[in-house]
Amino acid sequence: MAQRVPAADTGAKKTSRVRVAVRLRPYMEKEDEKAEGPCVRGLDSQNLEIINWRNATETVKYHFDAFHDEKTTEQGVFLASVKPILPHILTGQNASVLAYGPTGAGKTHTMLGSREQPGVIPRAVKEVFKLVRTQEEGQDGWGCSLAMSYLEIYNEKVLDLLSPSTQDLSIREDKDRNILIPGLTQTPLASFSDFDRHFVPASLNRTTASTKLNQRSSRSHAILLIKVVRTQRAPPHRQQTGKLYLVDLAGSEDNRRTGNQGLRLKESGAINLSLFTLSKVVDSLNGGAGGRVPYRDSKLTRLLQDSLGGSSHSVMITNIAPEYSYYFDTFSALNFAAKSKLIVNKPFVRETLTVPVPQVKRLREEPEADQLRKKHKDDRKPITASPPAPHPSGTSAPSVLDRLVVLEKLMMGCQEKDNQTMQQSRKEIEALKERQKEFVRLNCPSGGGLSWDSSSSNQDSMFRNNLPPLQLKPASGNTAKPKKQQAMVLPLQVTQLQPLKQVLVVKKTSVCMKKKKKKTQQQSDQDEEPEGKENVTPSSWEAHLDCSLVEQCKQKILTLLNNGSHKDLKGLQLIGDKKAKLILGWREIYGGFTKLEDLIQIEGITEKRFSSFMKANLLSSFGL
Repeated sequence: MAQRVPAADTGAKKTSRVRVAVRLRPYMEKEDEKAEGPCVRGLDSQNLEIINWRNATETVKYHFDAFHDEKTTEQGVFLASVKPILPHILTGQNASVLAYGPTGAGKTHTMLGSREQPGVIPRAVKEVFKLVRTQEEGQDGWGCSLAMSYLEIYNEKVLDLLSPSTQDLSIREDKDRNILIPGLTQTPLASFSDFDRHFVPASLNRTTASTKLNQRSSRSHAILLIKVVRTQRAPPHRQQTGKLYLVDLAGSEDNRRTGNQGLRLKESGAINLSLFTLSKVVDSLNGGAGGRVPYRDSKLTRLLQDSLGGSSHSVMITNIAPEYSYYFDTFSALNFAAKSKLIVNKPFVRETLTVPVPQVKRLREEPEADQLRKKHKDDRKPITASPPAPHPSGTSAPSVLDRLVVLEKLMMGCQEKDNQTMQQSRKEIEALKERQKEFVRLNCPSGGGLSWDSSSSNQDSMFRNNLPPLQLKPASGNTAKPKKQQAMVLPLQVTQLQPLKQVLVVKKTSVCMKKKKKKTQQQSDQDEEPEGKENVTPSSWEAHLDCSLVEQCKQKILTLLNNGSHKDLKGLQLIGDKKAKLILGWREIYGGFTKLEDLIQIEGITEKRFSSFMKANLLSSFGL
């Protein structure tokens, strides 16, 4: 059983910024007629400048962790940028080295190198074996094992370079959020010669093609994984796992300059799309908003999730070209490197320890049969090719006889138990039969069993019924079948037509017609009232209130409307700030209200709203 143990940090969590180094390729083209020369120039070991394309008299300066000019060797690049992060692998942490840049800038040469000048990958693997050997010589009680995996991402497909026959592999994530690829070949390594024997043929399996800018252009992203597992020999058998990612990215391409067509054009589109996703990941990590980082938008960024913004010590080697034909590619690569320098990773130690599983004792007592069976198993001996004993009086005869006696006792015991059980069940059946006979005898003293005939006078009333007995269908088929009733057709009878009688039709008026009729009747009643006389017919809700109190409340409301302030008017029901201002303005122009119905002349107060106003204020005055 493995249990994850976090790294012990006394202070705050340790962080590691992505280190960015820039390597300038030598000038390979002849100078043109204008003798412009290179567009990039190094200032010192960390600074460089590039000519501003908007104004040739100006330059744009950049500052990085390291700058390697065209005279820097492969060993110089390795010692200055790669070697410092390798010891972290032997402490259970991860490390990553990425080669980035436009096509034809020298990324593959930086990572692989040549036989005379090995690149970053062979030098890094040699250094790892050297660190492991040094640690084993120190006899610190730890053992190390190394393994390698090599893959490429071609047209958004993950292919195993150590096993070219495999198809597209899937990318998964375990419960500890570690990225893994099920089915990827892991080859154990014992020395650097083993690595060289497997790595060189696998590198030839990588997809390459020729373009106008590069004779052997990489058409895929290649990722080499070196896994180092350190195991403690003594208890508690701790185990630390460190991984080294060596990534050779394919370069971004301008199809107008490379002349890609057909399959090359499709490959170029997949490369540019994955690099664009990589740029979005860098922008999201530098944003600091804590939003979604689009790792899953591309398989490249999914695999580099640990290297960029994860738990790895990362180094990015940005390769650029000095020619003016590569100016815009170089300019965009430097801007990407400047953004990548701001990414912060959080490395931690991946350590597990083996926890012993305690054995659970059996608490129940074993029955005699189990004890005998266990004893028989202990007495058994392995069968050998020795000849059989000449007579049964040999050494093995007593044990065989004992077994036979025990088996006979077991069988006899089982038979006795079965016989006892059968006898007991038979006795129970006989007792049930006797009870049934006694029950029948008590209920039917006349004998002959139960009688369901209705004429029996001695039968209990609960079993009586007046239904006729059931008629069984005779078995023989010779009996006469009952005749079916035949239909009879009567002659047509002509009757004299009777005159139609007047039918009383009741017309039921609808609800809408009733409402309309009631409304017209009310209007006609209002028209019949003499002019100047106010309609004082109380509403249905006013009929339940005291008339004198209602008149007093109306008088108070009228007084408040004529003399109340803005705040007093807002205290009335259904009167807000706007209506209170309109009432004050109306009073200044026309004077006071002579009656409450004059409130309808205020803008926005209709008859319906006025009735609601009166009802709400009167009911609130009565406390209802």
